[in-house]
Amino acid sequence: MIQMEIKTYSLDEITDKHIGKVGTPNRDEFESELRLDLIGLAIKQARKERKLTQAQLGELVGVQKAQISKIENNLNDARFETILKVFRALNAKVNFNVELQNQNLNLT
Repeated sequence: MIQMEIKTYSLDEITDKHIGKVGTPNRDEFESELRLDLIGLAIKQARKERKLTQAQLGELVGVQKAQISKIENNLNDARFETILKVFRALNAKVNFNVELQNQNLNLT
């Protein structure tokens, strides 16, 4: 019987290999897109917890249902002001963490 050893890799190792190391342009773009996806997911979860449809949330914010759908699924073309209105309509507390060259600036 031949016994084979399987090599395992951490998520960081796989990400470094296939996306790029931390600080490279590809990695920065990947992490930025990931954060945008997480914001959309947070909005969707908060909307569902409050038992609102996309149309109802859109009405509260003053935008069409399609805009809420775009925000929840792809924030690339959503205006920052609209995103903030969505969080306000959901009665959600928003915190921003901005990193500036080895410094942290927290905005609440």
